[in-house]
Amino acid sequence: MSTPVVVVTGASSGIGEALARRIARDRRSLVLVARRVDRLETLAQELAAAGITAMAIPCDLMAPGGPAALVAELGRRGLEADWLVNNAGFGTFGKFHTLPVERELDEIHLNVTAPVALTGLLLPGMVRRGRGAIVNVASVAGFGPMGLNATYAATKAFLIAFSEALAVDLEGTGVQVLCVCPGFTRTEFQEKAQIDTAQVPDFAWMTAEQVADQAVAAVGKQTVLVNGLLNRVMAAGLRLAPRSLIARATVRTNARGAR
Repeated sequence: MSTPVVVVTGASSGIGEALARRIARDRRSLVLVARRVDRLETLAQELAAAGITAMAIPCDLMAPGGPAALVAELGRRGLEADWLVNNAGFGTFGKFHTLPVERELDEIHLNVTAPVALTGLLLPGMVRRGRGAIVNVASVAGFGPMGLNATYAATKAFLIAFSEALAVDLEGTGVQVLCVCPGFTRTEFQEKAQIDTAQVPDFAWMTAEQVADQAVAAVGKQTVLVNGLLNRVMAAGLRLAPRSLIARATVRTNARGAR
């Protein structure tokens, strides 16, 4: 008899950690996935102390065999993915031709290839069982081409389109699809991407906990969730504006925040 679990990638910090904590409040068993073993184990122990079954499985999803290795480990432990939360990802910042292409490819592997691979490996089981959810964490950046964030925005655009199409494919199966599109969220993301956010006003920010609360509440109710009123207005504008104009405008905006 397999044990249903919620698999959360990128669970060691930020939105991934907040999602794990929020899902734990619903008393669901969790599998926490990331590369940082110490943080994963600390979170797993904290949740276990609160009576939640939480297992830390360190995994490098950027590695070619990473997603398959994770799924194999789930099978070895007798676990079945009831929800898959594809949250792991990172961004790069700068003019594309000045950035190491190897890092850009790593970004594509983690932000795009890993979610597609994990979804492809775990979704058939959900369909057979007639229940489950795929939750992909994208960004409002995915609604338009972003100057100085070319690869990042493109990977998030892929996740939005992938989720929308997947939701249609899965109609009538009992499996839900949600694509979460946060805007500025207070996490480690900006520091890692070397983006100076001093010019971003306080009212534009959300906490990871707010994003997580909205995401869990939206599962089964909508396919694309843009977090926050300001971000919804921005996303609507990005959908309507000429794409060349968006790219040029974001170059000027992002350049002011470059370090």
